[in-house]
Amino acid sequence: MALKLYKAYNFRNKDPVIDELRTIIQDTYGTGNKATAKAMSVVVAAGGPSETAMRGWFYGKTRRPQSASIEACGRALGMKRIWVRVNDKEK
Repeated sequence: MALKLYKAYNFRNKDPVIDELRTIIQDTYGTGNKATAKAMSVVVAAGGPSETAMRGWFYGKTRRPQSASIEACGRALGMKRIWVRVNDKEK
């Protein structure tokens, strides 16, 4: 099954939200440049997605995680997504 491509939102490798969440985990739990199993288990315990799902995002082949999983991870980290207007250079 081919992935649907959107002109308004495309990326070469992985969805940029994956790197954003990995950075939040690293900053929150002081894990250096990795999202460790211990940090991910804390996210799971707080209601986030499974450690397997996060490993797929951060270190595996998952390129486009589901929005609900991303939202659950962020909320488990005490964060929420917001929509802001982008300037023409960011499009």
